[in-house]
Amino acid sequence: MDIYQDAVEYLELQQIPVEAEADVLEEDVFQEEGGSCFLSPLPGDTIDLPDTPTLFTPEELLEKRLVVLKGMLESEEVYLRELETLLMPMKALWASAGTSQPVLSSRQLQTVFYQVPELRDLHQSFYSGLKARLSAHCQTDLGEEKDITQAGHELTVGDLFLKMVNQIGLYGGFIQNYEDAVQVVRKCTQSDPRFRTLAESMMSNNGAEKARTKYTFEALLYKPLDRVTKTTLILLDLLKTTPVEHKDYVALQEALRLSRSFLAGVNESSQSKREVTLSHGMRRQLMRDGFVVDVSELDRSLRHLFLYTDLLLCTRFKHATRGKQDQYRFCWYLPLAGLKLRWTADQERSSDTLLRLQTIRSKMYLLQQQLKQQAKVSRVLAMAARSRKKLEQMELMLLTHSPIYRLELHSPSGKSHTLLLSSLYELEEWREAILKLTTDNIETVPPDLLTLTSSCVKLRMTQQPPLHSSSSNSSTSSSSSSSSTTSFVEDEESLCGTLSVAIHSASGLQQPTSVYVCVEVDGYEFYDKQAQTHSSVLSLCPHWDQELSFQVDGAQNMRVLCVSQSDGQDDTVLGKTTLKLDSKTLNKRWRRQTLQLGQVEVTLSLKYSPHPLEPPGSPAQQQPVFCVPIETVAQQEGVLVPHVVRCCVEEVERRGMEEVGIYRISGTTSEIAMLKAAFNSNLREAVTRLRSAEVNAVSGVLKLYFRELPEPLIPAELFQSLARTLDIQDFNSRLVSMLSLLQNCPDPNRHTFFYLMHHLRRISEKQHINKMSLLNLATVFGPSLLRPPVAGLGHDAFVVDISQEVVVQVQVVFCYLQCNNLPEAQIALPHDTDAEDETSHT
Repeated sequence: MDIYQDAVEYLELQQIPVEAEADVLEEDVFQEEGGSCFLSPLPGDTIDLPDTPTLFTPEELLEKRLVVLKGMLESEEVYLRELETLLMPMKALWASAGTSQPVLSSRQLQTVFYQVPELRDLHQSFYSGLKARLSAHCQTDLGEEKDITQAGHELTVGDLFLKMVNQIGLYGGFIQNYEDAVQVVRKCTQSDPRFRTLAESMMSNNGAEKARTKYTFEALLYKPLDRVTKTTLILLDLLKTTPVEHKDYVALQEALRLSRSFLAGVNESSQSKREVTLSHGMRRQLMRDGFVVDVSELDRSLRHLFLYTDLLLCTRFKHATRGKQDQYRFCWYLPLAGLKLRWTADQERSSDTLLRLQTIRSKMYLLQQQLKQQAKVSRVLAMAARSRKKLEQMELMLLTHSPIYRLELHSPSGKSHTLLLSSLYELEEWREAILKLTTDNIETVPPDLLTLTSSCVKLRMTQQPPLHSSSSNSSTSSSSSSSSTTSFVEDEESLCGTLSVAIHSASGLQQPTSVYVCVEVDGYEFYDKQAQTHSSVLSLCPHWDQELSFQVDGAQNMRVLCVSQSDGQDDTVLGKTTLKLDSKTLNKRWRRQTLQLGQVEVTLSLKYSPHPLEPPGSPAQQQPVFCVPIETVAQQEGVLVPHVVRCCVEEVERRGMEEVGIYRISGTTSEIAMLKAAFNSNLREAVTRLRSAEVNAVSGVLKLYFRELPEPLIPAELFQSLARTLDIQDFNSRLVSMLSLLQNCPDPNRHTFFYLMHHLRRISEKQHINKMSLLNLATVFGPSLLRPPVAGLGHDAFVVDISQEVVVQVQVVFCYLQCNNLPEAQIALPHDTDAEDETSHT
C-alpha cells in the first residue's frame, strides 16, 4: 500500500470525500520551494472532523476507537520500515568514512542521519507497547465473552501516547537539521555517482505482502516531518472516539495539548529563525559544535562550544534530571567578524599534573577491567552501573585536565578567551571552520542570547562528551545500562596491544621548511595517545626515520598531521588525514604506506603486536643517549644512526658549513651541557633548542657524544689491526684492507662512522672558507673515534706511547676521509619487509 492510497483510505474512513487523482510519485512530496521544513497547519484547522458524535452508542464509539488504534498500529509499522530503510546504509557509510575514498565524510553523515536512530528507537518502543496492548485485548475478547463496552474501557493506551509525546522534542532537532540534511543529500547525489545510485533506489520490504517499495533518500528524509503532523491528527481522532469517562481521556487530552504546542513552537521557531538574516543575506545556522575546555583565571571547565555562521557561543551543559530536559547555560559569545586565532602547545606539564593524570588513568583502567568482567554476568547490572558512573566521572576529569593544545581567540572589541583541546586534529578542524567563516567578512546580528542558548538542545550535533563508558542513551534505565555494559566487550576490529609507527619522510613541500609529523590514535584514554617527531631542518624533502610507539586499547583510527615550524611564528598545519586501523592487515611485520595530506605526502610504516596490556604506569621516560653504548641507543630508537648524530650533522650542514674553524673552535660549555641534558630527556625539545643554539655549541655536542661513548665508535679491538694497515705502502690496498676491517663492526657503529665520514668530507669541500681540511678534521675527530684497548679489561695489551697513539688515531681517520668509494650509510632499519608500498589518498 503506497503512502497516497494510505492517506485516501484514512480520509474515507473519516467520511471525508477525496477527489480521484493521478498516481503520485515519491518525489512529489517536495512541493515547497527550498525544501522548507514548515509543518502542516495544526490538525483541525483545515480538516473538519466532527466532534464526538452523540448519535453513536458507546459500543459503536469504542469500535471506532479500536479501528483508529489498529490503523495507528499499521501506520507505525510502515513508518518503522521507512526509518529502517533510511538507516540501512548508515553502518556501511560510516565504515566508508574512515577510508581514503569516503562516500560521505563523518561530518556529512552526522548531518544526514541526525536524530534518525533516536526517532526509530522512540517509535519502536511505542509500537511494541501498542501492539502488546491490542493483542492482549483481542485475545481477551475472543477467549472470554466479555461485554464489549467493558472490554473497550479496559483497553488503555493513553500512557503510551503520553510517553511518546513527552519525547517528541527529538523531532525538534531533526526538523532544525532537515534542510541541511537535504542539502547534503542533493549535493552528494550530484557529485558522487556511488551515492547517487544509493540515494535513488532505497528499497523497503512491504510487510506481509512481500512487495518492495522504492524510495529516494530525500523522500525518506521527509517521512519524519510528515509523521509528526500525522501523530497529532491521529491523537485528535482518538480523543474524539474516546468517551469522556474513559480512563484514557485525560492522558490523551494532555498528549494532544503537548503535541499541538510542539508543532506551534516549531513553526514559530522556523519563522523567527528566518528573520535572523545577516548583512549579506545568509541565515544564521549552526555549523559545528563539540566539547572543549575553557580556561578562565587558570581554572579549567568543560564547556559545549557552538559555532554559528556569525558567532561562537560557549555554554555550560546541564544533564537532565529525571523527568526534565537537558539544558544549557550561557557562558560567553564572540562575533566572528575580525576574530583572530592563535594556537600553541603546552611544552611541559608540571610533575603534579603528571601524577594526577597517572592516578586517574590507573583508576580508569581498573574500573574498565571490572566492567569487562561484570558484562559477562547479567546479575551484576546495578554494580556495573555504579562502576560506569565512576568511570564517566574520571573520564570527565581526564578530558578537563589532559588537553595540551591552546586555541586563543582575540576579538577586535578586546575580549579574549582560551580553549584547550586534547587533539591537534580536532583543533585544526575548529580552526579551519572558524577561518572559513571569518573570511566572508560576516557582520553579526546581535543574538537573543536566551533564545539562542535554549535552542542548543535541539540544534546540537554532539549529544554528550566523548565518553567511552557512556551508552548512546544517557538514560539510567536497565536497558541502557545493559547496552552500555556490552560496549566493553572486546571488539575484534579494534586494536589492543602495541602499535608502532615509523615516520620516514615527507615530500610535496612548496619551499624548504622545518616540519614535524604528529600522530594521534583513538581508543580508551589509559595511555598516551599522541606523539610527534622532532622538527626537521629546512628541506623540501625532510627525513626522520623516527619510530613512535603507542600502547592502544580499542584503537580503530589513526590521525596524521604534518606541521611546519618557523622561527618566531605560529606553527601551521600543512595537511592532515585519518587512517583506518585494520587489525586484519596489520601484524608484527612492518607495512609501508604513503599518505596524502593535502599537497604533502608522508611515508610511514606500521606494525602491530596484539597482547594484553599492563596497567598504565608513570609516563615512559626517554632513556639517556650520552655515555650509553651506541648499539643500545640505536636499538631504543629503532635506527642505525642515532638521532643525536643525525640532528647535529643536519644543523651543522644548515648553518655551519662556512663557519671558520667549525669543529675546531669550541662552543659555550654551558650551552653544550644544556643541549646534552635535553637530548638525554626529550629528543623533540632538544632538537627545538638545537635550531636556535650557537652552531659551535651544536658541533661541540656532536664531538662530546663520540668522546663520551663507553666504547669508541671504532671498536678498540680493531686498533692494532688498523695501526698495522698504515704500514701498507700502496694506498688503494691500504684502503681495501681498512674497509674490510670495518665489516667486523656492529651495524650501528659501522653505519654511524660512514655517516660521519661523508659529513666531514662535505665540510672539507668548503675548506677555502671554513679553513677545515680533511687533515684538520681527522685531527679533531681521530682521538674520539678510535682508542687503543685498555689493559686489564679483557684486551691484549698493545703498548704505544701517547705520541704514537695520536698519530694512529689521526692517520686512520684521515685515510678513511680520503677514500673516494666509501660506502653510503644506511640510516635506519628497513621498515618495508611486507609487501610493496601502498599509497593511501585521503
